[in-house]
Amino acid sequence: MIGQVQSLGEQIGVTKACEVLALPRSSLYAARKPRPARVRQPSVPPRALSAEEKAQVGETLNRERFADLAPREVYARLLDEGQYLCSVPTMYRILAANGEIQV
Repeated sequence: MIGQVQSLGEQIGVTKACEVLALPRSSLYAARKPRPARVRQPSVPPRALSAEEKAQVGETLNRERFADLAPREVYARLLDEGQYLCSVPTMYRILAANGEIQV
């Protein structure tokens, strides 16, 4: 279709050729100069936990004294002791990543 517009455009002009073939001119120009494919790099949030911090959270959640507690309860007890490791949803994500929780 683009080739037809270009060959016809040489004879009667691009604007008229696009009208006759019912093709927007923007489509013709976009086909002439395609945009380069964007390669998206996975971004790591600046406040994301490091591997060592995730391991520390996993070890803490697996301690014997927290064995029968939900992450929300572990979080509350650690806060009472003045220790903050991460948020409750992050605790759940770490447990899920280690296959220690069923979702």
